Amino acid sequence: MQLHSWRLRVAQAIILPKLGNTVESAIILRWHVAVGAAVTAGETLCEVETDKAVLEVESSATGVLLACFADEGEEAPVLGTIAVVGRAGESYAEFAPAASPASVAPTPSAEEAPGAQSISEIRDGRIAISPRARRLAATNDIDYASIEGSGPDGRIIERDIQALLDRRPKLSPVAKKMLDSGDFQLDRAAAAGARVTKADLLPAEEKRAAVNAAPLAGLRRTIARRMLESLQTTAQLTLHRSADAVTLRRLRAKFKRSDEALGLRRVTINDLILFAVARTLPAFPALNARFERDTVYQHRAVQLGMAVDTERGLLAPVIRGAETLSLLQLSAEARRLSIACRDGAIQPDELTGGSFTVTNLGGLGIDSFTPILNPPQVAILGAGAISLKPVDGESGVEFLPQIALSLTVNHQVVDGAPAARFLAQLALNLRDVDMLLAAETG
Repeated sequence: MQLHSWRLRVAQAIILPKLGNTVESAIILRWHVAVGAAVTAGETLCEVETDKAVLEVESSATGVLLACFADEGEEAPVLGTIAVVGRAGESYAEFAPAASPASVAPTPSAEEAPGAQSISEIRDGRIAISPRARRLAATNDIDYASIEGSGPDGRIIERDIQALLDRRPKLSPVAKKMLDSGDFQLDRAAAAGARVTKADLLPAEEKRAAVNAAPLAGLRRTIARRMLESLQTTAQLTLHRSADAVTLRRLRAKFKRSDEALGLRRVTINDLILFAVARTLPAFPALNARFERDTVYQHRAVQLGMAVDTERGLLAPVIRGAETLSLLQLSAEARRLSIACRDGAIQPDELTGGSFTVTNLGGLGIDSFTPILNPPQVAILGAGAISLKPVDGESGVEFLPQIALSLTVNHQVVDGAPAARFLAQLALNLRDVDMLLAAETG
């Protein structure tokens, strides 16, 4: 039998690649190539958002984008098929995920081809419908009683059901849930076959003036889930105290006036806090730890997480081996990771594996707060604002700058006394941070 080149399959599935050791799914943020447009291997096909970062997904094939199996704003599983690239007009039905049969274009079947053999029929009363057509109708909740079939003797066949589906607005899973809730409606008449996503919906009339409803999505949804899980699965205890911040302020002012060649002008008070924490933790292994499946893993190295505020939400990149870095090295790495988070360029693996986290709200004027654990880590330090407080000095009560510290621990594995001892030692190291620096260069 002679094979014709036009019959050879060239369509290829585009797989959402592995995006880190712990990433199981991603949100499709934006498609860079429209269905029907040409795409080449290596070209950016879409942008996706994990719970950690925004990343680009490249096409692994050259051809025409035949189909996309997730709308913008929808979630797709890692290592799942998100699109198909092939020749224009080529069938791609076999590539469609099982959960989304409506997204698959109809393909010629035996029942539709001229001269095809007789098919079995299922009669509902006087309605003749093929098994494939009935399954497609049932999957999409279609009443086929009034449909005129185009098959032999007026039988309803698959293409008749598919034609009806093509005239329906195609609701994304998110849009369907919103409409089913009764709190939303289409903001315009949907054209036949048009895709309807959450962007096409508005709150229902009676709620539009009073409520701006927006489902949680992407990183915000992940943060919401993790914060709730943190409080539900750990016994959190928070200790508060202040530390003398005279030296912190003095050093920061001195660094700002230093010679540019020394590279100290960019060193912040937060960098000094990170430095002091990294030098304190090795003596308190119970706090530099992770608690997973009834096992405590104490780290020798300080894998220091730091909270970074971004437009998409809170991220916590990790400074690896922080206890081995000089102040300048630690400051440079903290700055690099912060910029990468805010620019959406942070890599997933740079956001995992932390053994302790520092979160600082002092720059926003917060005196003290209760930081929430980042499981499986067993401790997190919150740093508040530096403010003048009365202290007992040599000549009586003096008003000196103090920094607020809040340490939250998982009381399942860390008791209050060792947590208090760590906090006390950290307070001493912050007070004498210049001595820590001198010891590094001595």
